[in-house]
Amino acid sequence: MDPADTSDPVLKSEAQTARKKRSRRERSLRDGWTLGEFIRNLQEGVYITTIEGRILDANPAFLRMFGVKSLAELRQYTADQLIVDPERRREELAAIGRGGSVREFELEIRRPDGEVRTVLDTAYQVADPDSGETLFHGILIDITERTKLEQQLLRAALRDPLTGCFNRRFLGDMEQALDPKEQGWGTIVIDIDNFKDYNDRYGHHIGDRVLIRVARFLLSLVRAEDAVIRIGGDEFLLLLIGATPEATAEVAHRLRKTGPGAMPVSASVGWAVRRSGEHLEDTIRRADRQLIQIRVKERQPHSRRVGGRRLPPV
Repeated sequence: MDPADTSDPVLKSEAQTARKKRSRRERSLRDGWTLGEFIRNLQEGVYITTIEGRILDANPAFLRMFGVKSLAELRQYTADQLIVDPERRREELAAIGRGGSVREFELEIRRPDGEVRTVLDTAYQVADPDSGETLFHGILIDITERTKLEQQLLRAALRDPLTGCFNRRFLGDMEQALDPKEQGWGTIVIDIDNFKDYNDRYGHHIGDRVLIRVARFLLSLVRAEDAVIRIGGDEFLLLLIGATPEATAEVAHRLRKTGPGAMPVSASVGWAVRRSGEHLEDTIRRADRQLIQIRVKERQPHSRRVGGRRLPPV
């Protein structure tokens, strides 16, 4: 029977006093029981490790984050074994050594089952008052889903929604990332001939299909490290990283040939390879000038067109 329900005034008073004491205790983080319950119920992972990475204690959320059922199971691994990139672990330890703590240090962890997740680690260094041993107290926040969403949004921001090719924003990023002193590249500009006719004669839905088929053809030509970029309504750019003049010219000639395996529509093509110290935008500009020169020459009377075939309505 609950002492609070008794008619004995002494027992009832003792029960009320006990409830008051517990209420005061639950209002203070200085209380050991309250603090333990607080950590146990957190959705973030809380841990204590040695400087060597040996895991001493962790809350249930930390165990769930690593896909294990018990602290004993988790203790079979060290922090070094659970972090994907050992260099990042060394960087974090160095940061803690300099300032005594780190805040929201991004890491990739590998669970015992092999799954990789992204976390933010906030940790600080303490000394055991009895042994003087250096320990780390920390909290992990799992941001895997947030990171995936950010990556999806970034990919969407860098891709043309119709063709799936990269867009001008990606090209701008590449212009910043490529170092003309260290890297070479080839550029090929492709401009679909008389593209306006597809929209005017057959409708914009047919024009869209033309663009999609051209994009698929271009994507099939390049290597994984290269990029197909839609730079205008009917203009595409092939960015061939590290390509030699010979390799760039070979791809360009494949774009201009006729017959089986040719471009699905007629297009004008110009190409250029990086000159010493040249920035990417300058290489693209030279490729574009060559395209214009070739187009003017081919449209002169008695000139024989060597481009691809036109795509019939689909």
